[in-house]
Amino acid sequence: MLLRTTLDRYKVRYASTDDGVTAHHGVNAAETLPDCNQNRPVRSLWCALVALWIVLKIRPDTVLSTGAAPGFFCIFWGRLLGAKTLWIDSVANGEDLSMCGKLSKTFAHECLTQWENLAADPQPKYRGSVL
Repeated sequence: MLLRTTLDRYKVRYASTDDGVTAHHGVNAAETLPDCNQNRPVRSLWCALVALWIVLKIRPDTVLSTGAAPGFFCIFWGRLLGAKTLWIDSVANGEDLSMCGKLSKTFAHECLTQWENLAADPQPKYRGSVL
C-alpha cells in the first residue's frame, strides 16, 4: 500500500493475503491469496494454484511484488504468461535477500533490493530505498 500513490495513474489490481489490509486502504476489489511459506508445502502448493488462477483471470501486463511467497508465485506465473515482472525485496531483509527474493533474481525481469550492500550483478539492483 506504500506504493499506492505512485501507482494511482495506472489501472491496478491488488492481491493480498489479508483482505482487511486492502479494505482498510479503500481498495475493495482486491484478490486474496492464501498465506504460505516454505514450512507449509501443501499450503504453498495451494497458494501457487490460486496465484495461477488470479494471473489467468486478470491477465496483467505487469506484476509487481514487494515480497513473500504469494507474491513470488504471482511473479512466476506472470512471467510465464508474458507479463513484465518486478520484485522489490522487503526492507526487513537487510542482511540477506529473502528466499523468494533469491528465486526472483532468476524469474523476475527486474529484482530490486532496498539495501545497497545486497546489490549484485546482474540482480538484485539497488535504486535507493523504495518503501
